[in-house]
Amino acid sequence: MMIICMGLLLEMKVKDGSVIGQTVLEKESNKPNKLVLFPPADQRTQEFHLQTMMQDIAASLLMEFEKWVLQAESGGTLLKTPLDSQASLSAEEQFFQAIKAKKRKNARAQKAIGDYCLLAGSPVDANAHYCTALELSRMVGDYFWYAGALEGGVCAFFMGKAGQKDPALVEEVKYRYNGVIMHYRKSIMHESDQRVSPLSFELEATLKLARFLCRPEMVKEVVDLLTNASDGAKSLIDPNDRLILYVEIARLFGNLGYHRKAAFFSRQVARLYLQRQDNLAASSALQVLAITTKAYRVQSKATIPMHNVFNETGIDNGKMRHQLVVSLFESQWSTLQMIVLKEILLSAVRAGDPLAAWSAAARLLRSYYPLITPPAQIGLSTALINSADRLPSGTHCPDPALPFIRLHSFPPHSSQTDIIKRNPKRDDWWAGAVPSGPFIYTPFTKKDSTSTTKPNLIWVIGEPVQVLVELANPCGFDLIVNSIYLSVHSGNFDAFPVTVTLTSNSSKILSLSGVPTKEGPVSITGCIVHCFGVTTEHLFKDVDNLVLGAAQGLIICDPFRSSGSVKLKNITVPNILIIPQIPLLVSHVVGGDSSIILYEGEIRDVYINLANAGTVPVEQAHILLSGKNQHSVISVGFENLKSALPLKPGAEVIIPVTLKAWEIGSDASSPMLYIYYAGPSGNNGEPPPDSSTVPPGRRLVTPLNICVQQGLSFMKVRLLKMEIPAQISENVLDKKTDKLVKTDPFGGRWGLRFLEFELHNPSDVVFEVSVSVQLEKTNDENYSEFTYPKTRIDRDYTSRVLIPLEHFKLPVLEGSVLINNNSQSSSKSELNALVKDMISKIKVRWQSGRNSSGELHIKDATQAALQSSVMEVLLPDPLTFCFKLAKEVDFEDSVKEMNGYVLANYMTAMEVKVRNNTKDSIRMSLTVTCRDVTGENCIEGHNPTVLWAGTLNGVKVEIPPLKEIKHPFSLYFLVPGEYTLLAAAMIDDPNDILRARAHSASPDEPVFCRGPPYHVRVHGVV
Repeated sequence: MMIICMGLLLEMKVKDGSVIGQTVLEKESNKPNKLVLFPPADQRTQEFHLQTMMQDIAASLLMEFEKWVLQAESGGTLLKTPLDSQASLSAEEQFFQAIKAKKRKNARAQKAIGDYCLLAGSPVDANAHYCTALELSRMVGDYFWYAGALEGGVCAFFMGKAGQKDPALVEEVKYRYNGVIMHYRKSIMHESDQRVSPLSFELEATLKLARFLCRPEMVKEVVDLLTNASDGAKSLIDPNDRLILYVEIARLFGNLGYHRKAAFFSRQVARLYLQRQDNLAASSALQVLAITTKAYRVQSKATIPMHNVFNETGIDNGKMRHQLVVSLFESQWSTLQMIVLKEILLSAVRAGDPLAAWSAAARLLRSYYPLITPPAQIGLSTALINSADRLPSGTHCPDPALPFIRLHSFPPHSSQTDIIKRNPKRDDWWAGAVPSGPFIYTPFTKKDSTSTTKPNLIWVIGEPVQVLVELANPCGFDLIVNSIYLSVHSGNFDAFPVTVTLTSNSSKILSLSGVPTKEGPVSITGCIVHCFGVTTEHLFKDVDNLVLGAAQGLIICDPFRSSGSVKLKNITVPNILIIPQIPLLVSHVVGGDSSIILYEGEIRDVYINLANAGTVPVEQAHILLSGKNQHSVISVGFENLKSALPLKPGAEVIIPVTLKAWEIGSDASSPMLYIYYAGPSGNNGEPPPDSSTVPPGRRLVTPLNICVQQGLSFMKVRLLKMEIPAQISENVLDKKTDKLVKTDPFGGRWGLRFLEFELHNPSDVVFEVSVSVQLEKTNDENYSEFTYPKTRIDRDYTSRVLIPLEHFKLPVLEGSVLINNNSQSSSKSELNALVKDMISKIKVRWQSGRNSSGELHIKDATQAALQSSVMEVLLPDPLTFCFKLAKEVDFEDSVKEMNGYVLANYMTAMEVKVRNNTKDSIRMSLTVTCRDVTGENCIEGHNPTVLWAGTLNGVKVEIPPLKEIKHPFSLYFLVPGEYTLLAAAMIDDPNDILRARAHSASPDEPVFCRGPPYHVRVHGVV
């Protein structure tokens, strides 16, 4: 201001003919370039001196200006306003208006002088002139100029208090300005007969007061002032005045933080711009509407910082942050938001901005499709296509349109690609490591309940990976997605684009794939979609928040549920890490990977082909069994794999596996082969410097998909027993075994015990069943096996198969098995072990055709059949008896050829052998009896037919443990025929073992042991 005043003063002196200033300047220009300061003092003193000089210049200027104004003629002074217009008045009215103008001249002149004094920076002088103008205006009734002078006085008063921040000052200014507004309103009432209204001055004063009071502590007063100003805008005739008023109101509301009110008046500004039919006005409207989008929550993503996209919409511990809740809730006023976007779309189309039009149409279609009719949806899609036609190819827009895309899942890697942490210090480097599949966290590892870290996903360079996403088109038209692929910004992943078509109101799960290219972390935030001619990025988090808001009732509709999709659990994108290349084994069963169909008990060889599909050779490999029914894997050809190492890329190896089908009715889960393999542990064969840098290994899981079908089924199982008396001879009975019948060497009879299995063939093939028994090893021979004749069972027929049990009698009677059989588990386990050992020696094999063979599972059926007779089958008698002819028998010469036979009328020397099968000594009374074919005792009685020599009754003997004794006697048969020898013994002082074997009911009951019958055929001599 001082510089302006100095310039004006110099100009006035030049006009007056003074050349002092010019002369001084010319002299100064002739001097050397040297600055001389006057007075010579410090900077503060010079500033004070310069300020004093400037104030003197300004005072001189004001005095000259006041003198000029007061001496001016009325003809040359125009102090009129639009209210003083006389264009529409009659001649008489114009005469009276001229008289009023003369009276108002002085008051208006004082007001004008006060304005100039205020402009010159002298609020004191301005206030004096304003006071004079107020008095004069009141006298002549010039209310409009009175209000103006009053407003000038308020401004002068405030300038006089410059630098002060006293609340009393604010209240004083507010009080005075309210008076100004009131007098402007009075002037409107008095000047109502005029064609021009002073309303705009009142509104301007209102805005000035609102601008002055615009601070947080006086929000209410400012809002009231702006509300009154907006009401007065309806009475403004000129659209430009309303435009300026709305701009100022919107700005003040924005300064107060009332963004919605600011956005509302900004829309009014945009509407006024749109009333003009030119592109420049449409561009202005578009710019104004772009400012309002934030308040209406429909702003373009291009205006949102990237860190806000991820921070403000994040989800912490399953709960939404406050910002997200507010954002979702504010999206409820959808009708107003649709109107704003529609105005933006119209403004962009009229302004010729295709990208803004595409963005607005995309936001409309994506956010408010439930409120838009199908024809309108089609219209918006047409607008998108038309806008895209005007854009260059490859244009990117930050605002996505359709479809809605959410993360469905990360498919678990095939069991052939499980990654295992490798411990180079151990030969079993996989021990203690839990296979991660693709994930490091598994349900088998301990999880910290307080941990919120994401699971880690491991990808390998060069190995294709897949991510499942779900697409939804909730609109009423078919959607063609030209390309869609995963959005990866880390630069170490190549995504493969695909094309997909979505029908109206439909959803689809799509597999997106790609290949990792470099080591390091990779982040998948969403998908890149090329649709409607523009490329956009769809973030998974945006759709997750949308679905979450729909579930909480804050969003209009869930696009996936409305498209027929099922409810999906929220999926978190894991931390993905790309590691260097490692070997990759791929397996398949030779002949097909379908289920291996086996009949129950069938034995078959299966061949598994292993191929190295990676780019790194396999140097270590180990095969383990896992899962249930591991017993069905008889053998695995690990040597084939070991001999093929190192398995180079592209090489193959075949591993034979021998399987045996399990019994139907048990768990049908198939066993699995676990093949742990790894590549080189370091670079160029050198060991790594740190164990943590060792490349991981892998686990190949090859399930042996066995499907067991019913072959031969058991209908009935029972135990058959038969005893055949032994024929007496000179020698002890032969200990060699016949195929079906084995003679008891101490029992003196042929014992037949069979398990009879009734088998049914429900299948459509013919079975041939054979039974084989493994015998015990003798001194001069190895284990031998007898195979019995085969039994043919046709389709839908039943047949019986006999399984011999006569070979399995124990040589010693164990007391623990008898005494504690019902009380101690060890005895039961011992007995069960004996039964299992017996069953393991019996094989029931079958064959069907040339290549199908197997073995029946007889364990359960045999145990059930022997449940009540296991003691008789396995345990020997405490005492066994055997008769034989004495070698010193001397026959006549005529009957020498009858040696080995018993002849009538000859004294035949015999002996009975008694064996103790226990581990304790037994004292007993031995008795020998001979009976004829009628069962009558032929030794005792009135007419005996057999004479004897020696002792046959009550022979007291004691037998050591596991020893035998001989008792000789002689018989003289009077009559040829069939006789039977029987031996029996009553045991003295039997112990618990003997009582348990004899099933004695009381301790006083005697214990008898009876031997089997021996057949004697007596021949007569002619």
